[in-house]
Amino acid sequence: MTRIAILGSTGSIGQSALAVVDAHADRLQVVGLAAGENAALLAAQIAQYRPRIAAMATGDAIDRLKQAGSTAGVTIAGSGRDGLVAVASHPDVDVVLCASSGTEALEAVLAAIEHRKTIALANKEVLVMAGGIVTEAAARYGVVILPVDSEHNAIHQCLHGRPRSEVRRLILTASGGPFRGRPASDLTSVSAADALKHPTWRMGRKITIDSATLMNKGLEVIEAHWLFGVAGNQIDVVIHPQSVVHSMVELTDGSIIAQLGVTDMRMPIQYAFSYPDRWAGPLPSLNLAKAGRLDFDEPDTSAFPCLRLAYRALDAERSLPVVLNAANEIAVALFLDGTLGFTSIARVIEQTMAAHVPAEVGTLATVRAVDLWAREHAREIARELELER
Repeated sequence: MTRIAILGSTGSIGQSALAVVDAHADRLQVVGLAAGENAALLAAQIAQYRPRIAAMATGDAIDRLKQAGSTAGVTIAGSGRDGLVAVASHPDVDVVLCASSGTEALEAVLAAIEHRKTIALANKEVLVMAGGIVTEAAARYGVVILPVDSEHNAIHQCLHGRPRSEVRRLILTASGGPFRGRPASDLTSVSAADALKHPTWRMGRKITIDSATLMNKGLEVIEAHWLFGVAGNQIDVVIHPQSVVHSMVELTDGSIIAQLGVTDMRMPIQYAFSYPDRWAGPLPSLNLAKAGRLDFDEPDTSAFPCLRLAYRALDAERSLPVVLNAANEIAVALFLDGTLGFTSIARVIEQTMAAHVPAEVGTLATVRAVDLWAREHAREIARELELER
């Protein structure tokens, strides 16, 4: 049995992961679950999977979880980052799936690495904020980081067994989101409801907005740099609206290896849980005839400048990716609240980056300090932009 802990069990990735557990109940056992505020759903998951340890984001959520009456025999680890760390480092866990959104799981991932757990990573912010710290720790403890994002999971499959000297470039595919093909002038008045209508994937609210701005792909570029040890100029992005080709690798001889599949997150999650083996899965085969044509286009960084900003942050390295991520989280939250316009998201990020002097981020304390500064500065810029409207 492979014993797993899921950080973010009530989110879309977490629920897909539990569906993989259901399909392979003879091979997978849930040991730990951590969630945000959805106490009712976590209570139902605890009742079904009977983990040994659980945690939630806040004390209030834990109180509601206990009132639901399904926690008998389960250790309630606590709230916030401490709860995540306790679940991720539980001695009975073999694989930690980091599927929580935002930056709260960074300490938990590092704790899991120190306890030599395999990391199945579905969270982009961990490597965007602290890629050097996390990958250095993984190398020091001999820990494998398996990407769960469909794009990086595809790259991992394409690279399997190949030396890095054979790789010319990585090609990440992007659906283009709900506003693909629309000029910048058409985007000033789009609403959060419009942006949340993703054409191919069912995801959480924040990541869906990131897909609409192409920041999602920008964060993936930075993540790919750390996962696969390639420079930013070796990572390209192409718009592929059908989302059939999940990503590609071009080798030094010009050959391109692609990974194709149905658009279902259970596939990359199962890959991470079963690696290095392959298990039969419950998903249907990809019907290429039905898929029909496959289109590829260059991304429009004039209408969607967040992708360009991510490349700039990666080129600068050091602390600028931390600033990029923090400012984006603030701007997206304000857009979802209806207090910031869609095109102002990129303006908040760019102006926050311009106000920052990049510095080395060799410790977690430094990362957190830069993150805090960037969030506060991004809020100030957002307030100024809204006053201009």
